Amino acid sequence: MQHLKRYKTPLLISGFLVAITVLFAIAYWQAQPRNLYPQEIRSYQGQNLSSIADVKENAIRGTQDLNESTYRLLITGLVNKTLNYTYGDVVNNHQKYLKVVPIHCVEGWSAKILWEGVLVRDLLLDAGINPRTQVVIFYGSENYSTSLPLNYFMNNDVILAYKMNNVTMPPERGFPFELVAEGQYGYKWIKWITRIELSDNVNYKGYWESRGYPNDANVP
Repeated sequence: MQHLKRYKTPLLISGFLVAITVLFAIAYWQAQPRNLYPQEIRSYQGQNLSSIADVKENAIRGTQDLNESTYRLLITGLVNKTLNYTYGDVVNNHQKYLKVVPIHCVEGWSAKILWEGVLVRDLLLDAGINPRTQVVIFYGSENYSTSLPLNYFMNNDVILAYKMNNVTMPPERGFPFELVAEGQYGYKWIKWITRIELSDNVNYKGYWESRGYPNDANVP
């Protein structure tokens, strides 16, 4: 018994040290940045980029799963001709643009991402803009909607994005398209866009706007 007692304390200390080492190793591993998107780039023209994973998921009805082969983007309302684009029509038949734009959420987080897509202005011009148009309303597949003034799109290079950080828009981020509403808070950055409507209804209120958020979402 004396022999066993002599080694009891060292064994306990050794086990304790092993446990502490394992806990520190797990904590270190969890703290390391993990590339969830292998093709993602993290810098562009000298600018450091946030990770796609830094953009929080805050969909009102969870991630929407839209099928590229059956997807259609309807452009309607006060237009000269209604358009019903496939995903390929948008991506392959329009000039692409790349732009680093930060997204700021009213929840307090932000992320700087390289977006690739087409100009909303080009899509509107394809359909032909009725002179009565004052507002552009966007609708998403989760019954989400928001709007911005027509002049915002005509006077700025606003992108309808299909890539972020060189990665095709992941489903959880809004595949096939997300509105890169530069200078606007995140609730204007509608995802899973299925319809764009040109309207003269300047009082239109989208999902969050009808619940008390201001229609003017300018980031200070």
